Amino acid sequence: MPAQARRIALPRAARIGIATAVTGAAFALPLVTAISAQAHTAPAAKPQQSNSSTADAAPAAAPQQAAPAAAPVEQSYQVVGGDTLSKIADAKQVEGGWQALYEQNRSVVGANPNLIFPGQKLALGAKAAAPAEAAKPAAPVAPAAPAAAPKPVQTAKPVKPAPQTPVQTKIEVAKPATPAPVTVAGVASYVSPVASPKLGTAYGVAGSMWSSGHHTGADFVVSTGTPLRAVAGGTVVKAGNGGAYGNEVEIKLADGKYAQYAHLSSIGVRIGQTVTAGQQIGLSGATGNVTGPHLHFEIRTGAGYGTDVNPIAYLRAHGVAI
Repeated sequence: MPAQARRIALPRAARIGIATAVTGAAFALPLVTAISAQAHTAPAAKPQQSNSSTADAAPAAAPQQAAPAAAPVEQSYQVVGGDTLSKIADAKQVEGGWQALYEQNRSVVGANPNLIFPGQKLALGAKAAAPAEAAKPAAPVAPAAPAAAPKPVQTAKPVKPAPQTPVQTKIEVAKPATPAPVTVAGVASYVSPVASPKLGTAYGVAGSMWSSGHHTGADFVVSTGTPLRAVAGGTVVKAGNGGAYGNEVEIKLADGKYAQYAHLSSIGVRIGQTVTAGQQIGLSGATGNVTGPHLHFEIRTGAGYGTDVNPIAYLRAHGVAI
């Protein structure tokens, strides 16, 4: 037989089997290769989730600004009967005393610091209000603690209130203070002989109804029963009926002059008594030779009639506003 390949004759069934096996092997090879590649490929990393149970810290609160300082409060006081600048300054603790109080209220009081009237409103100066506390910065928020298991709620027993004893409040009414004369640098001050003076017949008016030929004093228009005051400190030298003057009081003042009050309805001092500026000496009236109730007031250089000087000019020279 020649040395070349010879076709081996196989049965038909054998040939079909061989072909099928070859075809299956060819199909299976790429499938096995793909599966092997997937098996050797590393799985993609998954994003990790935080296991921390701590809550995010809250941002720190911004510091609060301090409240602005309160504006000064202007204080005032309304004058009542019997008040003086010295008493008001002491009672209201005015810095600088009555002198500072007078300088602050000169436009209200006028040229005479010793003459103030009920109803006048005096400024006491401004006092600063208490400074507000600066607000503290808010504390940082602590991390929230894990919630605890709820506890059973227990109902509290009602508490019986203790009996209260009624409080009794005792109200005490302050007694009015006796007005004291104001002194300036140790010298007795001067005041008007009546409060809220209103002038009538002036000093020096000529007329036959006066024995001297002129009016020797100044008349103040007041109704009967009006309190009369010593214009300055001194000693009483007359206190009684003075004829045409009716009931009269005469005071020798510290400077040697004499203050004479006429036509009084009531006399409240006695001869030899020492009086101070502003002290009540009697009540006005219409005794003696008069046409109606008023106060006839004189300033004399001597104790007797005919030594008169202008009483209004004298009082104004001593700081009394009339």
